[in-house]
Amino acid sequence: MSPEKAFTQQQKDAMVAAIKQAEKDTSGEIRVHIENHSKIDVLDRAADVFARLNMHKTAQRNGVLIYVALLDHKSAILGDAGINAKVPSDFWDSIMKNMIGKFKEGKITEGICEAVVTAGEQLKAYFPYQADDVNELPDEISFQ
Repeated sequence: MSPEKAFTQQQKDAMVAAIKQAEKDTSGEIRVHIENHSKIDVLDRAADVFARLNMHKTAQRNGVLIYVALLDHKSAILGDAGINAKVPSDFWDSIMKNMIGKFKEGKITEGICEAVVTAGEQLKAYFPYQADDVNELPDEISFQ
């Protein structure tokens, strides 16, 4: 089954709504990518997807990718250079831990939504929303 079919339309809409909510308070750009398998190291695969989605092309280099390989039970959160230059090295750890906790309860959509919203809340301190902010990356979920 394709990863897109693993979610109802309501679940996909909830994830997109979480992205829109998270981006209301930060100039950071958040994307979610879901696929069934990561045939290479999960961080390397997330970096490949990050590049393919042109997430490194934001003005402030403040893109965030939440990557999930459903059937392999692997996930990663990857921030761009602009974020990594400003945040502590363990910045994503608690978000990741909470997301994995939800996944273990079988709550994939809830885990992703909470991770997205929390990422937006934390990014707000480093990349607050500006009046002239432009949505630089699409909000829809990316599937492969």
